[in-house]
Amino acid sequence: MDIEKKLTHQAFLNREESISHLAYERENAFFQSIQDGDADTMRKLYKPFDSGDMGKLSNNPVRNLQYHLIITVALITRTCIEGGMEMEEAYNLSDIYIRGIDSCKSEDDVRMLHKEVVEDYTQRMYLMKKKNRYPKAIVVCMDYIYDNLHTKLTLPELANASGLTPPYLSRLFRKEVGLTISEYIMKKRIEAAQNMLRYSEYSCIAISDYLCFSSESHFIHVFRQHTGYTPRKYREQFFRVRKKESVNNL
Repeated sequence: MDIEKKLTHQAFLNREESISHLAYERENAFFQSIQDGDADTMRKLYKPFDSGDMGKLSNNPVRNLQYHLIITVALITRTCIEGGMEMEEAYNLSDIYIRGIDSCKSEDDVRMLHKEVVEDYTQRMYLMKKKNRYPKAIVVCMDYIYDNLHTKLTLPELANASGLTPPYLSRLFRKEVGLTISEYIMKKRIEAAQNMLRYSEYSCIAISDYLCFSSESHFIHVFRQHTGYTPRKYREQFFRVRKKESVNNL
């Protein structure tokens, strides 16, 4: 069967089964709301996956939703890059979520991850646009910190990257961000650790070493200060919540 015959046959099946694809304008508006970091509009336009309303990419219901979510992640990733998200961050996030999609065992697992994906990207775009209101030197400093969380960061190094003197960068950063540079670095390291605990199998000591904590005990102490959980309890709590949500959606 050639492609034209397949297209004709698929159109016939879709009409017979009342299957339609999302309106193009609505879909564009949804992706635009994510790019804008507009959570309220995104939630109004958000439509949970429903196999009955979607094109059939697989006869297996779970795999069908997985394929749709992978396509959605790819489209959101490119939309966010066009909106200014750092390319490396966007693609790394995409890789993490696609691996998560591959691990889904049920349709409810895919639907929950779909919701998580759109909320996460929207929040990141909102924070990015908020960050971009900072002076350029502060944005450069923040980006340098993000790209080098796995190394020992020093004030002279950050000042050199930002084109400012260390004392001036320190004062300006605290004035604009509301945190000292050290507090901001620690905040970003804890956020990175949370993601690693949620989406990877790395051990506590491996995460501690990667994020340049002085020791595993120091990492556990600081993590608990910021989140209220030890790293182990945080990982357990995350998976417990996901499991509970899955049961509630049955």
